[in-house]
Amino acid sequence: MKRITIKDLSKFLSLSTSTISRALLNDKNVNDETRKRVMDAAAELGYKPNLTALNLKSGQSKTIGVVVPEMITPFSAKVLEGIQNVLYPLGYRLVITQSDENPLNERKNLQLLEGFNVDGIIINLCHETYNNDLYQQIISQGTPLVFFDRIPDKSLNASKVIVDDYINSSLMVEYLIKTGRKRIAHIMGPQTIRNAVERANGYKRIMNKYHIFDENLIIKTEGMTFEYGKRAVKHWSDKDIEFDSIFAFSDTLAIGAMNFLLENNIKIPGEVAVASFSGTELSTMVYPQLTSVQQPLVKMGETAAELILEKIRDHSAPSKTVLLDAVLVYRDSTL
Repeated sequence: MKRITIKDLSKFLSLSTSTISRALLNDKNVNDETRKRVMDAAAELGYKPNLTALNLKSGQSKTIGVVVPEMITPFSAKVLEGIQNVLYPLGYRLVITQSDENPLNERKNLQLLEGFNVDGIIINLCHETYNNDLYQQIISQGTPLVFFDRIPDKSLNASKVIVDDYINSSLMVEYLIKTGRKRIAHIMGPQTIRNAVERANGYKRIMNKYHIFDENLIIKTEGMTFEYGKRAVKHWSDKDIEFDSIFAFSDTLAIGAMNFLLENNIKIPGEVAVASFSGTELSTMVYPQLTSVQQPLVKMGETAAELILEKIRDHSAPSKTVLLDAVLVYRDSTL
């Protein structure tokens, strides 16, 4: 069946295509009677608007780009839920891309979104500095960027949504110490991610506060899959480095560590307690359930969406950094 176009409506109603187009856009210069005729005819003939064409007439694509490092864990999905909660009721659509923790892929995704003429981009980066030049270029060309969770170099003027990685990591490590743990090992995320460094610094501060810091108990990973968590614990075991607990940068690293412990008949938490940072649904899908710093992921997405709308409405609006509260959730992996 032939797709009904604005030209078809124009012939059917004996109105100009420009009048039809303005009526569909709810232009105030089109009177109510004409607008009703157009809308009734569109419904009768089964007209479906070309949203891209209509939005370009209004000067906006009504599309927001989203770049995330991965879609394997529930982390990005929960943030996207929050973004959709705010943007979908306003008629916006999302173009979602994944970098696979690769800054080159992230760069290609950003360039792709530029080609789509998105109204703004919400991003969780995979490297603190690698694409700074492109971030700046995109902002300079008039497309606002909002960062969440992982943020860029401080020199970039953009809005951000974060939690306090340093303080919350400190609180989790101090909790482990108060449960009687003294040999707390840390599986650190890649150093190219700022919050990996912040969480490691929080860990070090508390370990030094109690005079129990040991450089051998911290391992820097190059990735964040389950396998990297497993390798970290294998490294300590192979080197006969004693540890009675593990604090991991992410749920995936913590679960990888737990897998190694369980495969080697090491009891959790009897022999080794395990805690993490992220607090995704993964923490409740493993046995024993995982103690974690739980971030407000849906709220993070909603806040990022609100910040991008602010910038779309007024490009000169000042950039903001919104600090959200995280909570420590204690589960069986440490109790």
